[in-house]
Amino acid sequence: MARKESTVTFKADEGLLSALEGIPNRSEFIRHAVLAALDSRCPLCRGTGILTPEQKVHWEEFSRRHRIEECEDCHAWHLVCEAEPETTIRR
Repeated sequence: MARKESTVTFKADEGLLSALEGIPNRSEFIRHAVLAALDSRCPLCRGTGILTPEQKVHWEEFSRRHRIEECEDCHAWHLVCEAEPETTIRR
C-alpha cells in the first residue's frame, strides 16, 4: 500500500526566501535538506542542543572514559575512547 504524502508548511523570512529563489524544485531541495539535517543530528540530544538532567548524568559517566579531540587531518571534532581494552578470559 502506497503511503499518502502530506504537506508541511513553515514560516520563512525574506533572507531565506531570497536564498531559495531560482531553485527549480524548491520542495525537493527542502526535502533533501531536512533529511540531511535529520541524518546529522546528535544522537544524544536529538538535535536540540540541550541535554536533560538525566542525559547529563549519563554524559558525565561516559566522558570519564572518553574525550573530545580535534582531528589533525580534517579538523573535525570527534570522540576518543580512553577505556582500557577488555582482556580476553582464557579457560
